[in-house]
Amino acid sequence: MKPSRKCSYSEHFHNFFRSFHCRKLSFTSNTTNPGTPPVPGKANWVYTEATQVSTLRELLQSCARNRAATGGKACHGQIVRVGLQADTLISNMLINMYSKCGLVECARNVFDEMPVRSLISWNTMIGSCTQNGDGGESLGLFVCMQREGARFSEFTISGVLCACAAKCAVLECKQLHAFALKAAMDSNMFVATALLGVYAKSSFIEDASRIFECMPERSAVTWSSMIAAYVQNDLYEEALVLFQRAQTIGLENNQFSMSSVVSACANLAALIEGSQMHAVILKSGLESNIFVASSLIELYAKCGIIREAYTVFSSVEEKNVVLWNAMISGFSKHACCIEAMISFEKMQQMGICPNEITYVSVLSVCGHMGLVEKGWRYFDMMRKEHNLSPNVLHYSCMADVLGRAGLICEARHLLERMPFDATASMWGSLLSSCRIHGNTEIAEVAARHLFEIEPNNAGNHVLLSNTYAATKKWDEVARTRKLLKDSEAKKERGKSWIEVKNKVHIFMVGERSHPRIAKIYSRLEDLLEEMKKLDYKVCTEYDLHDVEEIRKQELLRHHSEKLALTFGLMSLPSCAPIRIMKNLRICGDCHTFMKLASKITAREIIIRDTNRFHHFQNGVCSCGDFW
Repeated sequence: MKPSRKCSYSEHFHNFFRSFHCRKLSFTSNTTNPGTPPVPGKANWVYTEATQVSTLRELLQSCARNRAATGGKACHGQIVRVGLQADTLISNMLINMYSKCGLVECARNVFDEMPVRSLISWNTMIGSCTQNGDGGESLGLFVCMQREGARFSEFTISGVLCACAAKCAVLECKQLHAFALKAAMDSNMFVATALLGVYAKSSFIEDASRIFECMPERSAVTWSSMIAAYVQNDLYEEALVLFQRAQTIGLENNQFSMSSVVSACANLAALIEGSQMHAVILKSGLESNIFVASSLIELYAKCGIIREAYTVFSSVEEKNVVLWNAMISGFSKHACCIEAMISFEKMQQMGICPNEITYVSVLSVCGHMGLVEKGWRYFDMMRKEHNLSPNVLHYSCMADVLGRAGLICEARHLLERMPFDATASMWGSLLSSCRIHGNTEIAEVAARHLFEIEPNNAGNHVLLSNTYAATKKWDEVARTRKLLKDSEAKKERGKSWIEVKNKVHIFMVGERSHPRIAKIYSRLEDLLEEMKKLDYKVCTEYDLHDVEEIRKQELLRHHSEKLALTFGLMSLPSCAPIRIMKNLRICGDCHTFMKLASKITAREIIIRDTNRFHHFQNGVCSCGDFW
């Protein structure tokens, strides 16, 4: 016996409609002429109203479930034809159907024509506007609702609060908060969760936390929302602490809480905690969830283990653009440029179109490799082939591509002719390129813009000073440093950190406070002596202070990443890679030092600076000495 063929949605719809036409009319015997067959349109046909209403409701629910706008409109026409548009429940179902199909204007027309509106009518219409991104209309409806004296519920207030979250309308949120307090609904789980979400999205994290702590009962959604709120506001440690609290009360893990917690671990570069979360995810069966998998890829990529990131990526069968973007971004940060470009081509072969985020990653790859022609090709491709308008990030990446390749004038012209004002990061990238390539003229232009945009950032003064120092313009160096001294700008000190036995050790240049610092300096001197046998000399050209050569050598040999590496060599097993994080760009001398150290010690050294990851192994760096 052959298995029955599954019906498509359209077949189901037509079957429903045939059923409707068959059931909508029944007949009674013709009392005048018994036995005479019924004649359509005559009095002997009688509407069976209950059957009509039941069938139409089924049809509307099916259309809403399948987002079938055409079928839904046909149902609407039938409703008008048989005179059921005054039925409040059917009108509510019509509003819901149009909302699910994204036809807010049609939903609003049905709402406006209703002779009688229930509470459900208002909530459905407010929710429709919110879900379709029209927060202002939601707020307006709520005001009208109050003017008409219609009753409201916790669902009404939570729906309007969601509209406030979409608009980041803090003032309206505070007014609604006061309204909820007056109506004694502020402790309701739905209202409190919505309030929490608005405050968190608007960066009022203390208000969000206060609401959370005052809630008499909390759902899994509430816990997940608060954890996500901490992550969104860069409070990663607080997110982990709250997750631990959730675990102690036996709260069930879900994809929302797990993806947020893993993201927190990724941003803290907390590999051990992240690996533990990965084990929990596997136990919970959430590893195939797109957002959880994306967070895991981000975790391993940010912790320097790109192979593990790719393992997670490969394990997910149904990949969407979010997952591909996470993997391509990871490849880009780890200087796996060929892999990133292959992934970019492969995702398109799989029928997935790149989006704006994808192009940021591939343009970043071109910057890291100095691929100017390929960068322009991608920049043009996003407009011509995928109909995407380049935004600030794409222009920033393209300016970086040009600047790193030494095309300083071209980079400046790109910034000056783009359709919006250049950001601080764009001018900062150009100034950095000017320092590398010794272009003081354009460096001064970039610096002037930076001094206006962010006057308290001392790093811009230092970068301009270093540009002058690289070209031996010591008078200009002195003038720039005096200007820095007279200003209120603060310079960020370079530091490096390394995790050993669940403890993070932080080092700064010339570090003296670490309990094992004497042994660290002694071991570093031994390592430098071994390097001398390989003709290593401290590259004093990377120290841009106007001091004697011996003093320059002393400053460079005690850079923070060298101290962190030495401590790692002393403390970690010989088979373990050494992972170091740094808050500034690695200098050329330290880069050379790390290459030689990886060769002498036969250790893999991974350093993450502000630009990218550097993988040093057997005397070679993954960046190909281009960073």
